[in-house]
Amino acid sequence: MTRTACFDAILFDCDGVLVDSEPITHRVLAEMLAEQGWAISLEEASRIFTGKTVRDESALITSHTGKPVTDAWLAEFWQRRNAALETELLEIPGAGRAVQSLHQTLDGRIAVASGADRRKVELQLRKTGLYDYFQERICSGHEQARNKPYPDVYLAAAKLLGADPARCAVVEDTVTGTRAGVAAGATVFGYSPGGLGHSSAQELRDAGASHIFQDMADLPALITAGA
Repeated sequence: MTRTACFDAILFDCDGVLVDSEPITHRVLAEMLAEQGWAISLEEASRIFTGKTVRDESALITSHTGKPVTDAWLAEFWQRRNAALETELLEIPGAGRAVQSLHQTLDGRIAVASGADRRKVELQLRKTGLYDYFQERICSGHEQARNKPYPDVYLAAAKLLGADPARCAVVEDTVTGTRAGVAAGATVFGYSPGGLGHSSAQELRDAGASHIFQDMADLPALITAGA
């Protein structure tokens, strides 16, 4: 079984790490919140909702709109979000090559551990051509007892690969996800390229990330060296 010097498996977040989905998702969300009476900019939506699920923030949404977040409203959001992703989504620059390299280095022992729903994750991986590197090695926080920042989805992904979480590297770009990886006992590599939808390098460090990097092309060498 192939391993790096420090890690037996790599666990990737999806949104903001593998795919550049957050600006698309937050634009759709801002549009729908405006329709409900909460006028919010893309920048504000990114600041508030990055790394979080809309359902988990339903109380906040209701406090601004005066309207409950219903299952029907969520279903419409997911439908409009997915339609936009199908049309516009691109991979994070360098993610495809990084995944390909690490998939080869670790003999396929890589997984996705996302806080998003499975349909969204699979749609995005297929859209960007990354699905074949993961296939059934996908875990959704929606399918766990608790979503990020709790460690459940990362523990599930490590178990799926038969790996000790302490011998796993987690690749994250948000405070919420970084806390989840740290709580799982993994070593977190914080991706912080700047811009909307990503936590800052300092925020990731404060959340417990062991290593910070700005270019996804650098990840394979960092993982192999143990940074």
